[in-house]
Amino acid sequence: MMTIKEIAKLANVSSSTVSRVLNDGYVSDEVRQRVLKIIEETGYVPSEHAKSLRTKRTKVIGVILPRLSTETSIRIVNALNDELAREGYQMILTNTNLKQEKEIENLNLLKSRQVDGIILLATNINDRLIHEIKQLHIPLIVIGQEIPNVSIIINDDYQAAREMTERLIHKGYEQIGFIGVTEEDHAVGYLRKQGYVDALKEHQLEIREEWMAEATFDFESGYQAMKEIREGSRIMPTAVFAVTDNIAIGAMQYLKEEHFLVPDDIALVGTGNSNMAKYIDPPLSTIDFLNEKTGQEAARMILQHIRNPSIKHQKKVMEYRLIERNSV
Repeated sequence: MMTIKEIAKLANVSSSTVSRVLNDGYVSDEVRQRVLKIIEETGYVPSEHAKSLRTKRTKVIGVILPRLSTETSIRIVNALNDELAREGYQMILTNTNLKQEKEIENLNLLKSRQVDGIILLATNINDRLIHEIKQLHIPLIVIGQEIPNVSIIINDDYQAAREMTERLIHKGYEQIGFIGVTEEDHAVGYLRKQGYVDALKEHQLEIREEWMAEATFDFESGYQAMKEIREGSRIMPTAVFAVTDNIAIGAMQYLKEEHFLVPDDIALVGTGNSNMAKYIDPPLSTIDFLNEKTGQEAARMILQHIRNPSIKHQKKVMEYRLIERNSV
């Protein structure tokens, strides 16, 4: 097996110069190309363990997911993995199952594994989690929620929900219901609801509590929330905005079983542009938050922080698009 010393001798440079080439340090282009040519010709593969000892880097990024099974997580992780792999990085995935205490456990687990950086897909933000993040001293990016003095990548949840509600209003719907999630989830639960409420206020439309229900993130809870609205209302809304596609699809199933036609009797829109949204009957109008771009941006940002620790916290608000289908 070749060693750095042997590569240096063949390239007529010092061992430290070979190390700088391997670790992206400064050398002239001519020297870099000469060393790389020798490495290619000899098939030399540097020891990752030895390299990590020299650079104090493991080339591993820890990722904390709220759930492994959601399309949002899968799309972000796939794009993240592709970008990191191009730069020679690997990932360790951990899962919280939407449990707040597991977020803190996983932060400490990844810290003990000496990862170079951590990417947290956050749901509920609390003081204890913020405290633990501040104590990390490891490059960290939070996706999905806003935390002061931490680098974040967020969706424009408020504006997207407001714009979708206004789209319904402009199409003539004035009695619009809403199915949300707990407001402890600030982005999905609070901001999307506020966008819906402010759009109705702007157009001086009635906001009725009986047309609003809270779900979790699955089909069944959407089904039950739609049932709650139907059973608790003197008259049904003419449209319903759900904060996730899964919730909307569950609501649609309930409406079908109760012989409501979508969109003839009641329009329905969701959020997330899930794969199922375009295949159900009728296909679901929704908001696409472009999760793949979020994964790419997260990779770019975490590598930037690793390579330049002096960078202060950054904030990136991702784009979105409204997708109109036959449920409206």
